[in-house]
Amino acid sequence: MKLNILTPLLLSVLLISVSSCKKELTTTPTNAVSASLIYGDVDNIETVLNGTWAYMNDTYFTYANPGYSTILRTSDAMGDDVAIITNKYGYRDAYQFTLSTNQTRLNAIWTIMYKVIDNCNNIITKIDAANGSAEKKAQVKGQALALRANSYLNLATYYQFSYLKDPQAKAIPIYTTPTEANTQGKPKSTLEEVYKLITADLSQAETLLASYSRPVKYKINIDVVHGLQARTYLNMGNWALAAEKAAAARKNYTYMTATAYYNGFNDLTNEEWIWGHGQKPDQNTESYTFNFLDVSSSSSYYYSFMADPNFKSLFDQNDIRTKLFSWDGLPSREGYLRYAKFKFRADQTGDIVLMRSSEMTLIQAEGLARSSDLQGAVQYLNELRSARNADLFVLGTKTKEDVIAAIMVERRKELWGEGFALSDILRTQAALVRLPYNDVNGNPIQVVVTTPDGSTKTVAAKQHTTLKFPDGTAFKPNSPYYLFNIPQSELNTNPNINK
Repeated sequence: MKLNILTPLLLSVLLISVSSCKKELTTTPTNAVSASLIYGDVDNIETVLNGTWAYMNDTYFTYANPGYSTILRTSDAMGDDVAIITNKYGYRDAYQFTLSTNQTRLNAIWTIMYKVIDNCNNIITKIDAANGSAEKKAQVKGQALALRANSYLNLATYYQFSYLKDPQAKAIPIYTTPTEANTQGKPKSTLEEVYKLITADLSQAETLLASYSRPVKYKINIDVVHGLQARTYLNMGNWALAAEKAAAARKNYTYMTATAYYNGFNDLTNEEWIWGHGQKPDQNTESYTFNFLDVSSSSSYYYSFMADPNFKSLFDQNDIRTKLFSWDGLPSREGYLRYAKFKFRADQTGDIVLMRSSEMTLIQAEGLARSSDLQGAVQYLNELRSARNADLFVLGTKTKEDVIAAIMVERRKELWGEGFALSDILRTQAALVRLPYNDVNGNPIQVVVTTPDGSTKTVAAKQHTTLKFPDGTAFKPNSPYYLFNIPQSELNTNPNINK
């Protein structure tokens, strides 16, 4: 039986992309562009890669699933620190762990990742024979390899438990050649096989992009490759290489100032961003994600990604990030805790952050801590804490477990809303932690809010509404509820997937 979601070669993306290529291509009818014409020239192939990037980030499945961002938002909605307003459209099912195999979001994630993989497979297998300079071919092939690796890394992360739990666990199918109309669906490969492909792709990309200088930060360069390697090796438990690659990824990026931190995490040119997706008024699909993330701008629509009140207690009083918290006093959101990290720009757009130097610093710290270099780990942990004006961590007689725990808390504080909550739970085999926000008598803690007329009042703080799994059991490590389900459409059309 044919593989349903891989059969199309993203013809719509290719045809749209080709229309901006060389003039001779426009003489061919738009419904009859041949693959040999597209893949015969490296400049055309780069346009295919650009179209693939646009498809990955700017494809709506529903308003709650704007491109690649839906993976990041789903990860945080299923984590510790985002308290979803459950009567709002968007991520309620993810927050409550009630995603089904027929859910649009799961179909969107699977489809996006595998169509990106298929386009990258076409580029990787065909570019060597194309016309064009060796330098240009190395750039485009390296970027396609890295993008394929990123797709497989996401699939390996969310469709199976940690690599460190069982590298032989069956995860997802692997495809490395272009699919055709008669392509048969493949069975799942093991995590070990998936990570072998990821590391090989990134190693080759590292070589091919060694001298490439990118014009803008959405383009994958060697810094992005090093960052993806750092994430990969962290998942695999190769602590030394994770720390080494993280250091290489962030060496050209400073920490943002406090002023920049308050600007709304919406600007691709931010000095701390290593990788991101730019948005503009006429190309703004992924900006829609700010309607969920932005809880302070009047132009935002859903305000659903509120913060768990317990999350606020993780921060020191002088930490610059504490200024982002405020209790909402509007009638429909009264008592929820705003965390105003993300804000729309004036034109109702916002660039999407995909990788920052602070994440890499924390990978360095974690890699060293798990390697028992506690002094080195604390050095990097405190480097970031100092940049945020937070209290420094004092090692003293603290144990390895103490240091790792502090680093994991710092990841929650620094990377909130950027898509790491569920992935960290899965890779560390941790249990989700959602606690009540009550006083010693079991009553909701009272907080002071400012109402729309400027007066203040005391109300009960809103808190997590989902404190157990749907079956009533307590949160625990390695629960099947954490894993993304393969969509029913794929199960229906690929009878080999569970063989």
